[in-house]
Amino acid sequence: MPIAQYLLRLSSPPVFFRLSGQLVNFLIPLACVLGGIGIVMALFFAPTDAEQGEVYRILYLHVPSAWMSMLIYLVASAYATLHCVYRNAVSAVMLRALLPTGAWMTVIALVTGALWGKETWGTYWIWDARLTSELLLLFIYFGLMAIASLIEDESKTDQLLSWFTLIGLFNIPLIYFSVIYWNTLHQGASIGAPGASRMAFEMKAILLTCTLAMWLACAAIALARGRWQLLLRERTSVWSKGILP
Repeated sequence: MPIAQYLLRLSSPPVFFRLSGQLVNFLIPLACVLGGIGIVMALFFAPTDAEQGEVYRILYLHVPSAWMSMLIYLVASAYATLHCVYRNAVSAVMLRALLPTGAWMTVIALVTGALWGKETWGTYWIWDARLTSELLLLFIYFGLMAIASLIEDESKTDQLLSWFTLIGLFNIPLIYFSVIYWNTLHQGASIGAPGASRMAFEMKAILLTCTLAMWLACAAIALARGRWQLLLRERTSVWSKGILP
């Protein structure tokens, strides 16, 4: 089946509802297993950092949540683009469903970063380029969630939300490149970037495990929320009558 036809099929509310339910049932236990492994490995098996000591272990929560805060916004922007073009219910509800999860990831990233910063910089907060742009991302999430709460005209709200989501996309490259192009105390990339600081293989493997667990959990939460919102939006349709009481 061509990709275009497959994506078009997934945009059908009953098909999306059924397939996403199966996916959620698969993602939740997998996320729990990987998350449990990641936590145990991070606390008890990861080597102690030569410079920062034990406090560095917070990176196994901080880094995945920071990555997810940006990745979720990119996925939300993709759904916003789809809704601007096709204006279907699935893209609208998934855009709305992703925003609270992205906001929570941003909050976790900021809080854990503040705790880490207190130990390494001696202060919970500085107006660093990376920290400030991440805080701006949280405000953008809050603003979009406020727009999503407008229910006077659902179709107009969906369109307005999509456009403002795409406008807010400018902040993602600011966050990512802030440690490269600005004078910043924040540590640069440790994985994948040219000139990145070297990380022990054990640390890298545990970090990637925690990141994958976080990704799976966020995907499951967003899909579950999207399914519920889709069901409420389609409550008058024939396919939903056998599901809703």
